[in-house]
Amino acid sequence: MRRDEFTLEEYRHLHTVARSWVKDAIRPSSTWYRTVAYNFILIMCNTGMRPSEAKNLRWRDITTGKDREGRELVILFVQGKGKSRKLVAPKSVGDYFERIREATREYRRQAAEAEEREAPGVEFRPEDRVFTTITGEPAKSLYQAMIEHLLIKAKLREGASGVPRSTYCFRHTYATFRLAEGVDVYFLAEQMGTSVKMIEEHYGHVNTVKHADLVLQGMGGWDPGGALGEAEADSARVVRTPRARARTAEPSGKARSRKS
Repeated sequence: MRRDEFTLEEYRHLHTVARSWVKDAIRPSSTWYRTVAYNFILIMCNTGMRPSEAKNLRWRDITTGKDREGRELVILFVQGKGKSRKLVAPKSVGDYFERIREATREYRRQAAEAEEREAPGVEFRPEDRVFTTITGEPAKSLYQAMIEHLLIKAKLREGASGVPRSTYCFRHTYATFRLAEGVDVYFLAEQMGTSVKMIEEHYGHVNTVKHADLVLQGMGGWDPGGALGEAEADSARVVRTPRARARTAEPSGKARSRKS
């Protein structure tokens, strides 16, 4: 079943609330959990990983590379549902992983300072899990309680269908944004480790919105002189209109203009 994704406006709002949410933490442990949970959301929305794949991710699975034009990118080796694959992500995703490392270093420094002892070095071994508890154990719930608290604070706990959002919604947000940007369904299916059929079945609504200029052409109130839906609709002819300009955005929330 398709969970409710976030709209672009909701995603931007979540960013704004999350930044304040992290700053408002009053204990070092709360700061650590909120920082990690926030960056977990950013990573999931920019990679399309399944929650099960995130649970299995280790530091050795994160590498870097370059595309055919020489631009830097992050490469993740993910495993889940009995399968494995490599997926790619923008360079910014590497920054999110580094924030998690830095949050761990800072938490341990503060903890040592409170106990008046020297802070131990933080060693991230290749085999260590990326998403852990504050004690370094695998994060089985993937910060479910923290994320639920953030979504409630942002008034985004429930989607349009009225169903409470889960961590799977970040994967669906990724797919929706990618399709809205015109990514081919074949490449998106490969990236997400699913089938083209699944993409087409669960995200067909994205194409309707993306091509609204074509779907609505000739309708009254949309095109000047459009008559479809009025009394003379049976004699109206289809009017070709210039392709509308749309505002789209990467999951990071940075908007740019392009032809839809």
